[in-house]
Amino acid sequence: MNAIELLEKDHFEVEGYFEEYEGLEDDAAKGELARKICMALTVHMQIEEEIFYPEALKATKDGDLFDEATVEHAGAKNLIAEIGEMEPGDDLYDAKVKVLGEQIKHHVKEEREEMFPEVEATKMDLDALGAQMAKRKAELTKQLARA
Repeated sequence: MNAIELLEKDHFEVEGYFEEYEGLEDDAAKGELARKICMALTVHMQIEEEIFYPEALKATKDGDLFDEATVEHAGAKNLIAEIGEMEPGDDLYDAKVKVLGEQIKHHVKEEREEMFPEVEATKMDLDALGAQMAKRKAELTKQLARA
């Protein structure tokens, strides 16, 4: 799986989680799914920031695009931290999960429409990068599952 395919697979997975969350009524189920969403996003953002963005920036030289993505990640990380400190049923819990989903949807749209086509137009070895990202994703997922 190349780097963009891996990131898109993550995008579709998380989009599904957000859709599923909207249909939930039970606080325990909401909490479990919110933790799953936050963990998936945390791992995804980390492999983008550690591996994909630096390589893609070198290849595209489009600093503005990656600066914006980094700022969007910072906003998502803040909401993830706030959600992590709350319990389902708390005031604003559902609203924060919903807003996180909206921010992620916007971020994914920009990656799909702007970043990924720009990266695909370069001579980057997306297969090798995808392998590196998949390995790191597995490491991070294992670390977070133990935490």
